Formats: sequence, structure tokens, C-alpha cells
Amino acid sequence: MALSVVILAGGDGTRMNSKCPKVLQKLGGQSMIEHVLDTVKKLNVAQLFIVHGHLGDQVQAALKNYPITWIEQKERLGTGHAVMQVLPYLDISHQVLILYGDVPLISAETLTHLVESTGKDQLGLLTALVENPTGLGRIVRDAYHQVSRIVEEKDATDLEKQIHEINTGIYCVSAKHLAEWLPQLKNNNKQQEYYLTDIVAFARTSHVSINVSEPRSQREIMGANSRAELARLESMYQHWQVDNLMKAGVTVSDPSRVDIRGKVTAGRDCFVDCNVIFEGEVVLGEDCIIGANVILKDVTLGRGVEIKPNSIIEETIIHEDVIIGPFARIRPDTIIQAGARVGNFVEIKKSTVGKGSKVSHLSYIGDSEVGNHVNIGAGTITCNYDGENKHKTIIEDDAFIGSNTALIAPVRIGKSATIGAGSVITEDAPEGGLTLTRAPQKTIPGWKRPESKKIKIQV
Repeated sequence: MALSVVILAGGDGTRMNSKCPKVLQKLGGQSMIEHVLDTVKKLNVAQLFIVHGHLGDQVQAALKNYPITWIEQKERLGTGHAVMQVLPYLDISHQVLILYGDVPLISAETLTHLVESTGKDQLGLLTALVENPTGLGRIVRDAYHQVSRIVEEKDATDLEKQIHEINTGIYCVSAKHLAEWLPQLKNNNKQQEYYLTDIVAFARTSHVSINVSEPRSQREIMGANSRAELARLESMYQHWQVDNLMKAGVTVSDPSRVDIRGKVTAGRDCFVDCNVIFEGEVVLGEDCIIGANVILKDVTLGRGVEIKPNSIIEETIIHEDVIIGPFARIRPDTIIQAGARVGNFVEIKKSTVGKGSKVSHLSYIGDSEVGNHVNIGAGTITCNYDGENKHKTIIEDDAFIGSNTALIAPVRIGKSATIGAGSVITEDAPEGGLTLTRAPQKTIPGWKRPESKKIKIQV
């Protein structure tokens, strides 16, 4: 059967106390609902629906690049009522998987097992045995240990509250059965809501067998209704991510002090020091060393790269055996070729630095092409902006740029050229020669500094 996915994302999220909808709160640098959508991408989905309500325009704007059919739940009357809003749009021949935008860590493996193990005439139900079921719906089983119904805690008896098997809220069921059961829902409960859980009792009445499945890990079914719960989920998520990194052959000095806000792929025998943040897509080649307090965002590192402490690098490709930092900033659209050195307090933006070249300290390289085996002295600045437009600096192979030099773009420094320290270069420098600009040095003999006026203090 073809599969439709319904994601419920209409909760008010009042306990978050935020202008931002609950499902857009961030976990690992990505909104909770985007985690769910990334998992759904791994399934073979024919239709994807999101039921929104409170601040739904924000949710739609944040997810505008996803192929979603949006359904508004104008009145929030419960989960059953939310799914009812989708009925007119469902293909009656489809199997339907019901998920939640604030349960971000559900895995594709768990969902695939639920879908594949649920026959077209069955109701698939994801349950879990938990140590503390407080606040959760309980799975009530009959004398034959078959699921007979789900009871919400507010409607549960004292005996039912002792049950530790809970409802995760995730279902797999045919659209045909939903079309039959949802119109029968009643709101005669303490919440006066239409509970989706009541379809379990309808399945029993209709002699539809119930397929029970469990998640691979309990973290998969955890949601976040408050910032405190989100923080606990974040801690759990980071532990999981860093654990996967260590399984890939990476040494992490302190797993509790590394944040992964995206995806990290790493070769063996890398070392990651404390307080490192990975954002976006980060790739580490083998034998890389990442120093303390480093931030890497959308970065690819070749084999044997060392990033020294307190460096920030984003949207950059760094080839093998490069050393960066400490206190370096590498901005987007930069490529650092093999064996190059970028030292402390150097900023590079939208530039290429060639093989074996050195920008050792206190320099700014912007909109530039730096050739191979170039030496750039301390305090060098490529002056790429004239107040209106950006211009390019080209430094060819084997050039030597003396300290405290300003290169006024657009300008080209020829191959093996030398630029004298303290120069301001406004025109192209030919290859192989020494180019410098310097005012004459003068000495006034016998000159004495004027004596300062001494203040007499009377006592």
C-alpha cells in the first residue's frame, strides 16, 4: 500500500513561553519538526500532511522548501479532531502514519518496522514500557494480553495508573479505517476533546487486529512541552551524537562539552577537545585535531588538519596537513590548499590560499587568490572594499609580502615578487622584483624633546 504521513503540529506550546511555535524550537541546531521531516524523507511517502494551528504561518514559512500539504485546525479540540481535518484530502487506498512535530528523535528504522509489520486490515500501534508513566496514556490489555483500549491519565482509575506500558501516540492505519472510525469519536471525557486513542476501541469492536510495535530506544518517543524538557532532550541528543562520533574512531576529551548542531562525518583517529561546536555539514578527514573552543560550520577538513583553539571556521574547504589558528577566523567561500598555515588573529574571507603558503599572524585576506608557497607577513591587509564594490587581489606563486603591507585591490602581485614591509601597493607589482613604497627617513640632529612643565606641590 502507498503511504501517507500526517504530522500533528497544532499545539499552542504555552509552557514554552515563546513567540515561536513549539515545533520550531531548536534541538541540535534544527527545529524539532525538521528532525521529524528528515526522518520522513527516508520513508517512501506518497502524501505528506502537516496539521497546524497556533502560529501556523510561522511554521509554513520555516518549512516552505518541503513538499507539504498544509491543513489548518482552526479549533484545537484534540488529536482525533486534528486528524479529522485531513480526511477529505487522504487517498482512501493509502496506509496512514500519524506522527508529531514535537517528538523529534523518532527513527526511520522504528517507523519502517511499524509500517511494514502492519497489514492493510490492521491497526499499528507504537507502545513502550517506561519506568515513570506519569502524564501518559496507558495501554489496557485484556485477559488474553491483547490491547483493548488506551486510557488517558486524567480519565484513568487508580489501578490503570499503575500500568507502565504507555501510548506513544504514533499509529499506522488504513485511510479507509480512519474514514470509518474518526466520525464516531466523542468528547465525553474530562478534557472534552476528541481523542485519537479511541480508535483502538473501535478497532476491537470492528474485529480489526492490533499490531503492537516498540521503538528501538525510549529516547525516540520523548517529546518536549517546556524549555526544561527541551534542555533534557538536547542533552540526550548530544550524548547520542557524540557517542556515534566516538564509535567512528574519534577521541573526544569530554563528551559532555561537545555540541553537534547538524551532521558530522569523521575519519578515524581524530581528536576533539572540549567546548567544540559543530554546525551544519562537517566532514573531518583522518587524523584531524580540533582544539578547544573551536566552532566549525559547514566545513570539510582533509587528512591531518589541525585547528588550534579559539578558531571559527565556516563554509570552508581545508585540504590535508593544514594548520589553522589559534584565534583564526575563516569566513565563507574560502579554500585552503594542502600544507598551508594560517596563524593567530588572521581573518580570511572568500579567498583561496595555495599549497604551502603562510599567513602567520594579524592579517586580513579578503576576495583574494593566493598562490603556492607565498609568505604573507604580519599586519598585511588586502583592501578589497572601496565603499561601494568589492575588488580582487591576486598574489602569484612564491611571492613574499612584507609585514604591515596594504594591497589596494584590484591588484596583482607577480610570481616571486617581494613587497617591502610597510608598503601601500596600488598598482600591479611585476614578478621577480622588489616593490616598495616608502617616505624618506629623516633625522634631525641634536633635537631635544621640550621639557614638561613641572608642577610644584606646596605642603
